[in-house]
Amino acid sequence: MTFLSVAGLVSGYDRSTVLNGVDLEIERGATLALLGRNGAGKSTLVMTLMGLVPVTAGSVRLDGVELVGKRPDLIAKAGVALVPQGRRVWATLTVAEHLALASRSRKGTWTVDGVLDLLPRLAERRRHYAGQLSGGEQQMLAVARALLTNPRLVLLDEPSDGLAPAIVEQIGLVIATMRDEGVAVLLVEQDLHLAFEAAGRIAVMEKGAIVHEVPTAEFRRDPDTAHRLLGVA
Repeated sequence: MTFLSVAGLVSGYDRSTVLNGVDLEIERGATLALLGRNGAGKSTLVMTLMGLVPVTAGSVRLDGVELVGKRPDLIAKAGVALVPQGRRVWATLTVAEHLALASRSRKGTWTVDGVLDLLPRLAERRRHYAGQLSGGEQQMLAVARALLTNPRLVLLDEPSDGLAPAIVEQIGLVIATMRDEGVAVLLVEQDLHLAFEAAGRIAVMEKGAIVHEVPTAEFRRDPDTAHRLLGVA
């Protein structure tokens, strides 16, 4: 059964339409990588799914429950977590304070100790303020914050942006762990290596709509289509 089902989704900002009828599905425990050129609407889709951009038409169902029209906090309580582009951690709170706040929302498999075992660098920096962390450490903190809500669906918006290859590899391992735990993941990404390693399926967005979706292995066998849609070899 499809876990996340998006049908005919239309949304935008200040009378400007960005999403033009998005359709996509993600199975429970599956990872879908969403690719596209800058301005295609990828981040708008993520923000719309989280209830942060108003919907003018269409449906978003999570495990059969309609999310369109719900407040972001209620969408979060339904089991959706966002790792936003740019991390958006609170500079004046410590790592420990971030984790304590996040762990109050939903009880489940993920605990503070479990997350710190998965991301040991955060354990070392536990008493540091988020503003003192490197970009990679802030990204790990944003991921940890999402995991501690014990989500059923995680929205990852450009998690590799500006990070060293070793940190990107670690993000891939975290996504694999989420998959093993049965968490569905929508991964918006420009790093094709991470997308190919993490996702079972690839979708491409163009002008606010999904224009191509195939299994990852099939996408990799078709470089002509990748070049046409993304401008890459």
